[in-house]
Amino acid sequence: MVVVQVRDEEVADAALSTRAAILESARRLFLADGYADVTVADIASAARVAVQTVYASTGGKAAILSALVAPAVEDPSVEQTLTAITRTEDPRAVIAITAAGTRQAHERHWETNWGLIHRNLAEPSAAAVMEAITAAYVGALTAVADRLTVLNALRPELDHAGAFDLLWFFLGESAWMTLVGERGWDFDRAEAWMAGAAQQALLHTPFVPSVDCRCSGRSSESAT
Repeated sequence: MVVVQVRDEEVADAALSTRAAILESARRLFLADGYADVTVADIASAARVAVQTVYASTGGKAAILSALVAPAVEDPSVEQTLTAITRTEDPRAVIAITAAGTRQAHERHWETNWGLIHRNLAEPSAAAVMEAITAAYVGALTAVADRLTVLNALRPELDHAGAFDLLWFFLGESAWMTLVGERGWDFDRAEAWMAGAAQQALLHTPFVPSVDCRCSGRSSESAT
């Protein structure tokens, strides 16, 4: 019985190691060559396993992509942020906390967010993964709009939908990609400006940001 248990554990460990090797090989290939140009055969070759092993261990390309982006989508900062905004009565703090939380999620997984999600996903097979990423982000910012509405903090001309739209504009995925990835802002500067701009746009008693907003970022370099 002991021998069988040891063998079972060895088999399980080997399977986990194989899966990790496949995912790491896929990650490197996707970042280097683009998701659309990488085949399962390419991944198998890089991981030194058979094509059938890739499918058995991780699934096809879309399943591999989903596994690679899962740590970013499921980052604990999201739940921590949503918990924190329920504990404050200050609308300005709600937005500042949200800016800090979205910053954490992007900064921790920047290579995935910028190099993979933003730059390389043009293939139709990635559509479902991208939709899941967007849905998770929408859900989080919807909760922020809910909180601001409950606190009666919005400008008179804004309803819940308008508040969400502005949160998406100032704190959504594309805002981080533009300022940090395309314009070369550091995360401190981006977070400060985005929080201040969102407060100014959404709240009837906004905080006026003092951050230096001069556009001196890089035009073609990423933050990596």
